[in-house]
Amino acid sequence: MINRLRPYQKEIAVAVLDSIFHHKGITFSVEIARQGGKNELSAQLELLLMTLFMSSSKNLIKCAPTFKPQALISMARPKDRLNDAGFVNIWSAEQGHIIRLGNCRAVFLSAESSANVVGNTAHILLEIDESQDVSKEKYTKDFKPMGSTTNVTTVHYGTAWDDSTLLEEVKQGNLELERKDGLKRHFRYDWQEVAKYNPDYLAYVEAERQRLGENHPLFRTQYCLLPIHDGGGFLDAQQRAQLKGKHLRLHHPEKGKTYIAGIDIAGEAEEDADALFNNIRPGQDSTVITIGELDYSGIDELHKEPQINIVEHYRWTGKKHAALYPQLVDVLGKVWNCRRIVIDSTGIGLTVSSFLKKALGSRVIPFVFSAGSKSELGFNLLAAVNSGRLKMYAADGSPEYAEFWQQAEKAKSCYRPNRTVNFYVEPSQGHDDFLMSLALLAEAGRDYAPRKAKGNG
Repeated sequence: MINRLRPYQKEIAVAVLDSIFHHKGITFSVEIARQGGKNELSAQLELLLMTLFMSSSKNLIKCAPTFKPQALISMARPKDRLNDAGFVNIWSAEQGHIIRLGNCRAVFLSAESSANVVGNTAHILLEIDESQDVSKEKYTKDFKPMGSTTNVTTVHYGTAWDDSTLLEEVKQGNLELERKDGLKRHFRYDWQEVAKYNPDYLAYVEAERQRLGENHPLFRTQYCLLPIHDGGGFLDAQQRAQLKGKHLRLHHPEKGKTYIAGIDIAGEAEEDADALFNNIRPGQDSTVITIGELDYSGIDELHKEPQINIVEHYRWTGKKHAALYPQLVDVLGKVWNCRRIVIDSTGIGLTVSSFLKKALGSRVIPFVFSAGSKSELGFNLLAAVNSGRLKMYAADGSPEYAEFWQQAEKAKSCYRPNRTVNFYVEPSQGHDDFLMSLALLAEAGRDYAPRKAKGNG
């Protein structure tokens, strides 16, 4: 069974099995690049241990950040491996979260904060899958005690995120112990190590590096296994340099070109008497349109998406939405004939986006901001910048140009659990309407079919 594993997987398996068979009770941390074989390693260990202990009434326990889908996915692979090993019709499933082989049971549990898991005992092995997404409190209170009476061997699997995760805490503790006694407890294999044994994986990750950029948070954490640090700038100096273009700003479309738009909608509070009475600065929030041209000239085997050249900005401050409607329809539909328009439809923006969709049809795509959707929007923006697909027009001395770069420089990032990011400008330092409009523009340009470029402009 173990002989089917790659050398780096085998190294981990040997260490884990040695701890189990010699009753050492070691806690290991394992970082393997995304899609590098972590789940296969776990499944092979589970298969071997269930086979060896099938006559014993003992448990191995594996938890995941969620039961559905993560714990269920974790269950599927050992079932397949049991079938491959000839145990078809011998192993059985119980209660929807247990696999039994003889008297031995593999128990799969959720590590969600609300999950009731108390009462389970880990006799053989305790596995924490995607440990970087598991709450420290949940692990310490509910899962770690499962092996306290059995001196169980524990394995934390995952990839890097920030320096506050459970996995990072276990990793740092293991590295400190290694420095003291020389016993290896932390195993780390980044994408380059995995690629030595899989040419297809090498090609895949190289494509991801091209798409996301090497300093993209997801590439750094999932493939390079480098933790990110919270509270820094959202766009660093290198990224801002990449964002700078040499093309001129346009005030009207060019024939034969394809245009898209991203729209951040302002609230109307600053126009209200109550807002003025409470000293809320008029004009603190603006509706911003960013117009981009899709440039397909550079598409090849490496560059499969068009470049987005920002060509124009519109900004309205303190203007009622009802008064803006006809102007938005004219600018987006008649002037630029935008093929795709992604618009903020959160809260009061829903009314504006609904009106535009009725006037301009399916080319208008509402975008509702939530923690998850904004995070995806931010990662998509970073990928567009890092890959060189997004370029700002050259300096033109305009207030829009100056505000755009001020927001790009002031933008902050906040990395949260479950691999999400928030990006924003501190209110004390300015606004983020140009930044959000830029992110919505990048969203509009994602996966836009090249054949659409043959329009009338």
